[in-house]
Amino acid sequence: MVATTFAADTPLAITELVRADGIWRNWYWWCIALGGLLGVFFFSRLWRRAKVMTDNELIELRYSGKPAAILRGFKALYFALLYNFIVMGWVINGMSAVASVTLGVNRAWAVWGCAFLTLIYSMTSGYWGVIITDFFQFILAMGGAILLAVLAINHFGGIGPMLDQVKTSAAYTQDTLSFFPSLPTGGGSFFGSNLFTFLIFIGVMWWASHNSDGGGYIIQRMSSCKDERHSLLATLWFNVANYALRVWPWVIVAVASLVMFPSLADDPIGDKAGYPRVMTALCGPGSLGILIASFLAAYMSTISTHLNWGASYLLNDVYRRFVKKDASEKQYVWVSRLATALMMAGGALTATYMGSIARAWEFIWAMGAGIGPVLILRWFWWRVNAWTEISALASSIAVTIGLEILAAVQTVQAGLPYTLFGKAPVLFGQALAVQHKALIIVPISMLTWIMVTILTSPEPREHLKAFYERIYPGGFWPKEWRNKWGATPLTDHIINWVLGVVMIYGATFGIGLMIFGNFWLGLLLLPPAAICGWWAMKRASQTMTWKAEG
Repeated sequence: MVATTFAADTPLAITELVRADGIWRNWYWWCIALGGLLGVFFFSRLWRRAKVMTDNELIELRYSGKPAAILRGFKALYFALLYNFIVMGWVINGMSAVASVTLGVNRAWAVWGCAFLTLIYSMTSGYWGVIITDFFQFILAMGGAILLAVLAINHFGGIGPMLDQVKTSAAYTQDTLSFFPSLPTGGGSFFGSNLFTFLIFIGVMWWASHNSDGGGYIIQRMSSCKDERHSLLATLWFNVANYALRVWPWVIVAVASLVMFPSLADDPIGDKAGYPRVMTALCGPGSLGILIASFLAAYMSTISTHLNWGASYLLNDVYRRFVKKDASEKQYVWVSRLATALMMAGGALTATYMGSIARAWEFIWAMGAGIGPVLILRWFWWRVNAWTEISALASSIAVTIGLEILAAVQTVQAGLPYTLFGKAPVLFGQALAVQHKALIIVPISMLTWIMVTILTSPEPREHLKAFYERIYPGGFWPKEWRNKWGATPLTDHIINWVLGVVMIYGATFGIGLMIFGNFWLGLLLLPPAAICGWWAMKRASQTMTWKAEG
């Protein structure tokens, strides 16, 4: 799980965020830990009980009839093609940027060379090969990130001297080294302030997204675990490693780049060039080779997962479900290989036209904004139906694409060259960043799906009963079902979730404070984090009421 979310673009995007706004801007994805912990304590065991090959397979377990079939097919195509093309595009974009800066390779050659390299083993090895290579690639990728962070600190003679020089840099602002944004001052608009952005991140974005119940490839790995306990432990470890451990080497290098390269306005790839430029400045041939290999490892671990995940959608949820239900396994394997090649070509083409990686991140979030509550409620509330989910996703997609078209038109009208996810759209004189889009997309989506749910009929009772008997989710289901089959009370999940939140953020900021000059305060945060983590795991073990494994 951690290897998959550690891609070649990730250090570059983190560098872009830190250089533009400061360390606090990582709350754009730090806030997702709140949703990730929902995946740990609410959903990891439920996904394992569902015994599905893909998360889309759950759709026809939970919903019924043609609307369920249409939703399953649409989501499979949407995530396998459009979503995957964009994600793979920014990952390939990141790897090609590193190759072009460090090796002087033409960007187009770098894009297609990296794509072809990963395609070969992804197409031939399948899921097992992806998992095995992910394991080793993560070790190499993380080792390279730590190596560069150490070289950056040594270059300045220690973390203290580095921070002193950052504070005198032309690129330094009052929020550059802060973990939280400062209060707005002066006569600027509150809606344009860092504090407003932070409040939207922690107040809206984590529960509104399409990853609120785990997210596609994370769900696939939950489902592949040995049992429910392994599923919960694996997902918990993923969140610890993802948020508390791996971010800080990247942040160190991003901060160092502010001193070494105060302005990258003239660089073809902008602020994200800070990371590879630090690599070329500080590394000799041997260490540079290790760093490039680590980037390749991070790149390949992510691309191989997305290829395999997308192929499983096209095969399991489209071809096997709608095209040919009784083909041989050999034919299914060849179909999945062709699907893998198709997605690789689409991702590489997207990479050649992509502008900002950080903007692409924001676009992907916006496409699924508003559907998060539906993905949560479909487990715990009987009234949610297929039309609920269809309307939530369709409204988010429609508004997001509309805003992106507006941005393209405004770019062309201004006589500027258009790049995919380049400039933000402007509405009523305000450039719409992701935090502003959240206040447009999420209310529209939620209002849409609530009205649709009220106006449409619930799923048939027998279908809902079969779903409940299979998964035992608890929540707002008929009382006789809950009394008969039992389930862990939602209050227990909520308490475990709160303890998990304290653990993740205590560990994340404890380590961060120890690195960035407040050692003793950081050290004080770690024991409460460890205690809350231990307590949450103990409580979760005690509430594992599921007894059947078949």
